Amino acid sequence: MRVIARKTLRRFIDTLTGNKDQRAVKSALDSWFHEVLRAEWRTPADVVRAYANASIVGSDRAVFNIKGNSYRLVVAINYAHQIVFIKWIGSHADYDKIDVKTVKYGDQAD
Repeated sequence: MRVIARKTLRRFIDTLTGNKDQRAVKSALDSWFHEVLRAEWRTPADVVRAYANASIVGSDRAVFNIKGNSYRLVVAINYAHQIVFIKWIGSHADYDKIDVKTVKYGDQAD
């Protein structure tokens, strides 16, 4: 899978500067990124087999728990082209305020 765009993950990690979670979140996101690069997901079921705690939202969206569910990562997956698009990342509390089916990265407050 290709991940678009890793810089989104880096920017989010930078927003956590000074936060006790920063190192753990960086480690979790780095692991997720490298695992997804090696993945070959063809269906939502493949995502759930790889990540039992992932939530499938519609035919192309998935939500991943990051750092023990303290943070959430929303992606859109194009299975035919093997591309994962990062749509949103934030705290679990902020996740509860978004519409996971329509959120896009540009909607995220800086």
